[in-house]
Amino acid sequence: MYRLSATEAIVETVDFFTPVVDDPFVFGRIAAANAFSDIWAMGARPLFALNLVGFPVGKLPMEVLGEILRGGADAAAEAGAPILGGHSIDDPEPKYGLAVTGLVHPEKVLRNVGARPGDHLLLTKPLGSGIVTTAIKRGVAEEGLVERAVRVMAALNRRAGETLAASGAVNALTDITGFGLLGHAWEMAEGSGVTFKLRLAAVPLLEGVLALAAQGIVPGGTKANLAWVEPHVRFEAGIDGSARLALADAQTNGGLLAAIAPERLEAVLEALRQSDVQAAVIGEVAASEGDARIDVVTG
Repeated sequence: MYRLSATEAIVETVDFFTPVVDDPFVFGRIAAANAFSDIWAMGARPLFALNLVGFPVGKLPMEVLGEILRGGADAAAEAGAPILGGHSIDDPEPKYGLAVTGLVHPEKVLRNVGARPGDHLLLTKPLGSGIVTTAIKRGVAEEGLVERAVRVMAALNRRAGETLAASGAVNALTDITGFGLLGHAWEMAEGSGVTFKLRLAAVPLLEGVLALAAQGIVPGGTKANLAWVEPHVRFEAGIDGSARLALADAQTNGGLLAAIAPERLEAVLEALRQSDVQAAVIGEVAASEGDARIDVVTG
């Protein structure tokens, strides 16, 4: 973030990755939606974006690149931010994403620290996209599950971000991406000096994800996430490895995790419903008894 004046600051973010689905248009849309997410997670408004492209020229038809860019432009149009240009290179493997510029009032920036004891924790999308994309790569993903995961990954966080920013009730906010729910929640809890108490039964999961995890169909990044965060998490007895992996699953354009002041919870939930955002209350914030940590219980 770069302050321009007493009332304006620029927010700059960049993200790109290799394909997570086979359809190039859908891949372009997901990658662009993912790049925009950090802007809304900071309470900012996107202004414009630049394309970042790696493409194997001569190995794949240029029509494929055209579809990737069309998908990105589709997401950008929905975000209300034009793509002004960009840069491309010849690359052995396709890569796509955006550099996004946004605008925010310096005193209204939402950060991933500041959660307070008594706050409620909201999550705006179900988990499991990393496990599903691994199943796609292995050719074992059920069609209906793929469709559900694609809808989640391709959906912009615009409505959720704008609604939360306008509520004035958010004490901390982040988007759930590569480090999974547990990783990003731990970052928020540690930075805030508090304990997060998560209820497994309340955490939304894509149907079928636990079964895939039980079969070992899990990305390496998810396993690394769990290994990294597990020393800071206390799991209630009976929470098995599949559930732990789902909570640590590396997400692509996952939902927003918000710490909401308790007296504003119902108003925020209603505002999100009015914005057609299906947010789930997945836990609470408690005072830390020593080091910050995450407690996960079954219900």
